[in-house]
Amino acid sequence: MTKYAESPWIDSFPASRVPAYPKQRGPLKTSVVIIGGGLTGCATAYAFAAAGVDVVLVEAGRIGQGTSALSSGWISGDPGIAFADLERAVGTRPARHGFQAWRRAALDFAALLRRLDIKCSQQSASTATVAITPEQATRLKKDQKTRRDAGFAAPLLNAKAIRAELGLDAGSAIRDTSTALVDPYRASLGLADAASKRGARLFEHTTARRVAFGRKTADVFTSGGSIRAERIVVATGVPTLLFKSLQRHFWFRSSYLALTERVPAKIRHMLGTRATVLRDSAEPAHIIRWLDDERLLVAGADAEAPLPRLRDRVAVQRTGQLMYELSTLYPDISGIQPAYGWEAPYARSGDGLPYFGPHRNFPHHLFAFGDASHGVTGAYLASRILLRYYLDEVEPADEPFAFTRNER
Repeated sequence: MTKYAESPWIDSFPASRVPAYPKQRGPLKTSVVIIGGGLTGCATAYAFAAAGVDVVLVEAGRIGQGTSALSSGWISGDPGIAFADLERAVGTRPARHGFQAWRRAALDFAALLRRLDIKCSQQSASTATVAITPEQATRLKKDQKTRRDAGFAAPLLNAKAIRAELGLDAGSAIRDTSTALVDPYRASLGLADAASKRGARLFEHTTARRVAFGRKTADVFTSGGSIRAERIVVATGVPTLLFKSLQRHFWFRSSYLALTERVPAKIRHMLGTRATVLRDSAEPAHIIRWLDDERLLVAGADAEAPLPRLRDRVAVQRTGQLMYELSTLYPDISGIQPAYGWEAPYARSGDGLPYFGPHRNFPHHLFAFGDASHGVTGAYLASRILLRYYLDEVEPADEPFAFTRNER
């Protein structure tokens, strides 16, 4: 029976091993307080603590069990938009910087998880962005040309290689070797533990209810007390009601994911090497990866975020849609049922790049909002950019992610 609105990453993690962090109570003082304990918040807590910064993290629920645990666990090598589209939106140089920063973050994130020896089922996996229809092939070749013109490697796979690797009949694909796969929930828990060992103070079941700021410091009033800090990092992915005025920068959308039951061995061998992540060129795109080398995980069917009262019904409908769309790519899996089906809400900016950094209307704040890439690379990239803002060491490659990028 299909489990709906439930993360397989959390469901497969032994309940007895879930770490528990205390509630925050009374007044605290710190240099930086982070609101949000997902993958971005945990990566940021580690980055700041490793840099010797006194940091406190508060999470309204449980560490890592929010939207991070709803992701596909794909360390993507680009921000999920065509280079040509981004170039038109922000200009050639910012687009180049944005893509360079994202690819470097993908490689560095995988290296950090290995160095910290975080047990998150990490595996190397290249990504193939595939064109199936003639129209998609035309767009893909145009994107390859713009990427090469900007100085990026964008090797094309031919039909024979696509058939061997992906078990798919398609004319062309762009390969990206900077990508990898992880269990996003275990990655969050591992980074939280690493941050704690570096001195970060982490609190669960602690809701940030109000923020007040003065000339030199800011106060976060929580469900259990208050925290005074020099900087507030907001790593909630989307602007919450505390920052309602920033919601105008985004469209609120949802992606949907389905994880199949075990695919029989005979069928698995017909579907390629299972070592490559498939991203097709449909609009919206599908992201397809193998889990445990036995089950297929597909993400896609993006749409405007449903009303809360309709979420469960829409998740069931979209799971069925995803399974049908998966079977059109791989007819041999027809009849295999989904083991899980769930929704992953996100916010998307007008040009498709997230916003990482300060906003002029909120002194002492740093934000990480709007990662619509459908991967987890943005969590690591945000942690590095936010630390550089705090240390006043901002790089040119950080500017494409600033709120001011469209004020040229």
